[in-house]
Amino acid sequence: MTKAIHILNGPNLNLLGMRQPEIYGHATLADVESDCAAVAAGCGLSVKLMQSNHEGQIVDWIHAARETAAAIVINPGALTHTSVAILDALNAFDGPVIEVHVSNIHKREAFRHRSYVSLRADGVIAGCGVEGYALAVRRIATLLTH
Repeated sequence: MTKAIHILNGPNLNLLGMRQPEIYGHATLADVESDCAAVAAGCGLSVKLMQSNHEGQIVDWIHAARETAAAIVINPGALTHTSVAILDALNAFDGPVIEVHVSNIHKREAFRHRSYVSLRADGVIAGCGVEGYALAVRRIATLLTH
């Protein structure tokens, strides 16, 4: 059985490819899942991609990942900047965590510069478009083998 990477996405990421394509591009979450699955398979891993607009659902998925995932890639969307609950849940997860943002949050509004998730993340990828997810999967493969 291959080790699973859970790829968790927060609010509005279900609209990826449709919402503000000048910021987020035209790729969809289905494209992200396909790209990440291919990268993971090449590393002997698998991915499970999930998206919710609800903070509590994301917290529940992080709790479940404690038993079912080797690592987490997370793009919490706007919850990045507000959710202590997600931070606390991630702090209870023992595997690697990589935070991903499609846009460069540091070039955007000042309130987006603060990330609670970064306090737990083993790495942060921002501003690389949806390619950031595949980069995160590659990084996790490295972390899991060292």
